[in-house]
Amino acid sequence: MTTMPAPLPRPRAEVVIDLDAIRHNVAILAGCAAASGAATMAVVKADGYGHGAIDVAAAALQAGASALGVCSVEEALALRHGGINAPVLAWLHAPGEDLAAGLAAGVELGVYSTGQLDTVAAATAATGATARVHLKVDTGLTRGGASSNQWPGLVRAAVATRGIEVVAIWSHLAHADDPDHPIIEQQVRRFDEAYQVAREAGLRPLRHLANSAATLTRPDLHYDLVRPGIAVYGLSPVPGVGYHLLPAMTLRSQVAMVKRVPAGEGVSYGHVWHTTRETTLALVPAGYADGVPRVLTGRLDVWLAGRRRPVVGRVCMDQVMVDCGDDLVAQGAEVIFFGTGDSGAPTAAEWADKLGTIHYEVVAGMVRPRLTRTVCGRRPIAVDLNGTRVVR
Repeated sequence: MTTMPAPLPRPRAEVVIDLDAIRHNVAILAGCAAASGAATMAVVKADGYGHGAIDVAAAALQAGASALGVCSVEEALALRHGGINAPVLAWLHAPGEDLAAGLAAGVELGVYSTGQLDTVAAATAATGATARVHLKVDTGLTRGGASSNQWPGLVRAAVATRGIEVVAIWSHLAHADDPDHPIIEQQVRRFDEAYQVAREAGLRPLRHLANSAATLTRPDLHYDLVRPGIAVYGLSPVPGVGYHLLPAMTLRSQVAMVKRVPAGEGVSYGHVWHTTRETTLALVPAGYADGVPRVLTGRLDVWLAGRRRPVVGRVCMDQVMVDCGDDLVAQGAEVIFFGTGDSGAPTAAEWADKLGTIHYEVVAGMVRPRLTRTVCGRRPIAVDLNGTRVVR
């Protein structure tokens, strides 16, 4: 007789990442891009917006992305060390940062200024590698990128610098979540003018401008490549429109204790909430150290035993209390703080609205020492991309 091993205990608090949802979302985005003749770069910076960059990168490549975007060379090298060999663009570098390791690993680099170009040139001299660079022009976000008066000089310098191959020019939209905003047309005009400057200097670069929102709403801005970020993770870039995306992250815990409490009892620190009747309270072992914001005290629901239920009393560092009324709730029952929203459960977008922020910040904040990350839907891959082998 075979003895089955005992099931592992469920983590106290965990984020569950659904890679099938990632693949679903990327297939939608890559399909939009392909209809315009554009390729897709999936953005996996900030550890894949809190979802796990290596797993997300593998799933995105399986679903139709052909390149990846990150913030830093360090993030790009983490992908390489994880077995991801697809084209990767790293676009933000600190002054004096050593870029040699990135070049040696075939990482493409964003360049904003002649000073950055000098840093890249020094790395090419040190490594003997050719640097594939994406020159960024500031078209109106007024953040990173060369201004219109700096742009011609940056282009000339890139053409004249040994070891530099200009792969693309790019920029970033300020109002893409409002597809008809007039600033978009101003940015497009400036982007097209910057492209003409590059062409007149003898370059034939690719162009990329579209983020998630523009990928889904503005096919005229797809150019050669789109760079979706938040939509990869199933969160809509345009308020009120879902685009059939599936949220890939669920934050959940479980009931650690159940107790029956009489009317008139204060609950949690400061007794900011009192029972108005005899009720059942469920203690859930996840609090603000696990990503449940204390500022949501009095405004937070969870999904427990088939319905929404209010978190009552102050959110603590390690735990919250949930009012279950007269319902029977079992110790060990699953508690969902946010997830897909199926059946009316809370979502990351709902949290963002209550917090006065965006869902990007909510999911990216779920990288915490006490949170277990459970990944579902991993598939090994071996895909040829432009002669590059991707193995996972």
